[in-house]
Amino acid sequence: QVQLAESGGGSVAAGGSLTLSCARSGYFYSGCIGWFRRAPGKEREGVAMIYLGAAVKFYGGSVRGRFTISQDNAKKTVNLQMSDLNPEDTAMYYCAASRRACSDVTWSVENHYNYWGQGTQVTVSS
Repeated sequence: QVQLAESGGGSVAAGGSLTLSCARSGYFYSGCIGWFRRAPGKEREGVAMIYLGAAVKFYGGSVRGRFTISQDNAKKTVNLQMSDLNPEDTAMYYCAASRRACSDVTWSVENHYNYWGQGTQVTVSS
């Protein structure tokens, strides 16, 4: 059974930075790892995705240029570096894993993913 655990959330002032980490356990060495977020009163949206072992990455439009997704295979983690944060980035952030390949369309679709973490809260104050 694959398990995902997010960490690194917290509170930060606007313009600040945070790095989230998604640690996975169990047998999962190929597929996509995505980061999603859900802000209060809003739908969960795709933030970024990385295809393990490849250079393929996708980003949501609202974070492109500010967030960077990366993988550390030795630690079995996928990190999300977030910079220039603003209050609109306040949300619960989740990582998810899919055993299927992710395209530029499917990467942000929730039911494309097989496994989900519990989430980590990010709060950005103005």
